[in-house]
Amino acid sequence: MVAIADTGHLSDSRATTTPAGVWAVAFLGITAGTQMSDRGLQSILSPAIQQSFGVSDAVIGALHGIAGILVASALAVPLARLADRHSRKSILLGLILLWGLLTALSGLAPNFELFFIGRAASGITEFAMIPVVYSLIPDLVSDRHRVPANLFFAALMATGASAGFYFGGNLLEFAGTIAPAGTEAWRVALLCLSLLALPLLGAGLFLHDTARGVAAPGESGATAALLPFFQSHRQRILLFLGAAGGLAIAVQAVAPLAALGLVRRFASDLVPTGHALGLITLATSLGSLAVAGIVDRFLRPRFGEASRPLVMATGALLAIPCLIWLGAAAGEHQALTMIALFLALTSTANALIPTILQDIIPAELRARSFALYSFVIAAFCAVGPLLTGGLSDHAVGGNLLLAMAMAGVPALAAATLSAGFMVRRRAA
Repeated sequence: MVAIADTGHLSDSRATTTPAGVWAVAFLGITAGTQMSDRGLQSILSPAIQQSFGVSDAVIGALHGIAGILVASALAVPLARLADRHSRKSILLGLILLWGLLTALSGLAPNFELFFIGRAASGITEFAMIPVVYSLIPDLVSDRHRVPANLFFAALMATGASAGFYFGGNLLEFAGTIAPAGTEAWRVALLCLSLLALPLLGAGLFLHDTARGVAAPGESGATAALLPFFQSHRQRILLFLGAAGGLAIAVQAVAPLAALGLVRRFASDLVPTGHALGLITLATSLGSLAVAGIVDRFLRPRFGEASRPLVMATGALLAIPCLIWLGAAAGEHQALTMIALFLALTSTANALIPTILQDIIPAELRARSFALYSFVIAAFCAVGPLLTGGLSDHAVGGNLLLAMAMAGVPALAAATLSAGFMVRRRAA
């Protein structure tokens, strides 16, 4: 069986990395990646969903931002608290089951209001899993292998997200061949995706909960207080959230609406466009993780704690001209190139965020802290597609690519400044 170690506060990290720990991280990455694939698929399905329900760009932006991120992450916080108290295996299996059911129900929604609620509910399961996993990783591998394990998990999750883009058009075409008369193909596509919950549940049954260790006196995971910890690290956390939040706004201003923007601006075919976006997402995500790992190993001995915010500041700054060029792109190839460069730089800037949080968060607070962080960042993420959709509707006459640049450039500038102050503080 694959062990999920419930060590509590007994030790902040494992002394050794076992094959069972590696396999557990791999399973968790595959599971999270499968769940995240419906974000990419929803992006590809956006033109069909918009046509089906007759909603505006701003409403589609709200679907990707508020339903897909903000509501989901808010309700993930109490679920993560349960993970600090109870069996993480049972919680993970419950999240997988709920994701499959809610994804299927989204495909059956008769109107946009119910579809919106279904998407928000399915997103809860995705956001709840991520903080649980990041709280688990330090218990599954040694401290020496923590950064590679974080990056490995992120790589598997990114692979799943890119698969939603890459295969979205193909799945939509396949769904059209098997859809009953009068049933829209995008609905069948969501139903097909929901079936992936079954093999994940089967594999998840072989996970094994080891006994929790005994917490240090007076410091149980159930009673440890978050507020004193946040107050003692207030300035560092606010600067960090400014940098991470600016990056989140910029990324979400582009990624969820990229397919819709390309189809509208250049009359692109969804299948090759989906393939291109899927490959871009996969290559930039995996490449940025490798780059971040190498850069971290190189810069850490020279710059100490300033090295990781330095990566964030540099990535955000270099991504600004990419968005400006995207807004003025004359052809689809040029636009895709700018999207690729933008995602490569912002993904590299974001890659070490989980490690930074693990560095400063005590073991007994990890799941809740990651969930709260996810909620705060989700608030920033929700702003991105809302800004893009609103600017498209009311300022630039439906030019989504230009709206992306207008929404993302100020956010990247704010991220650069915040990360720059972090570098200055840590270096001092």
